[in-house]
Amino acid sequence: MPDTTAPAPRLLAVEDDPVFARHLVDHLESIGYSVSHCLDGDDGLSRAQAEHFDLILMDIMLPGSSGLEVLQQLRRRRGVPVILMSALGNEQDRITGFSHGADDYLPKPFSLRELSVRIEAVLRRVAYERSDGQPAPDCGQLHFDEQRRDVAVGALWAGLTPSEYRVLVMLWQNAGTALSKAYLYQQALHRNYSSHDRSLDMHVSHVRRKLKALGCTALQLDTVWGTGYMVTRGEQ
Repeated sequence: MPDTTAPAPRLLAVEDDPVFARHLVDHLESIGYSVSHCLDGDDGLSRAQAEHFDLILMDIMLPGSSGLEVLQQLRRRRGVPVILMSALGNEQDRITGFSHGADDYLPKPFSLRELSVRIEAVLRRVAYERSDGQPAPDCGQLHFDEQRRDVAVGALWAGLTPSEYRVLVMLWQNAGTALSKAYLYQQALHRNYSSHDRSLDMHVSHVRRKLKALGCTALQLDTVWGTGYMVTRGEQ
């Protein structure tokens, strides 16, 4: 449950089912959260961009802009954690959600108790990363921004998702050492590794593409066959 001695964390729930949304809001407010609610994606995006929220809960199939479209727009400017909720729960749907920058993905139906635990876990992790976590040292031309959870070359930002940023930071902090996929799933993506889960590979592919678009030559992201991935220093 939230710390009752601190200001209540602000949550935004973007859910078009009014009955489910009412249960959701009532439950979360009963355990100490301050919750705002939107019925469609466009309104949710507008609220998320105009106000400060500690976490966003968002359905995928929404009127107006879909949850994935809203998430994609948010990730261009905001690092606010997002938990996606969806009746689409197969592996590819989850991979798509994480590759768009989701911090967690809850297939419907789920219990409100499980949702509460997931929210607490994401908020704890974000608090650790923003306060106690050691910031990644800059790599030559490449600047790491912990608050924004993104990297830049000069004034140009890569536009990394939070998950992509965590993967890159973990690899850079262990530069020259091959990290296994299982380790990266646990430490950077905060979930167990499955040989059928390709989301880490997608994250790495996206990071490579975004760093290349910046013209970044300060580091190279290598595949270590049979193990995982490794960062090596490039041109400074």
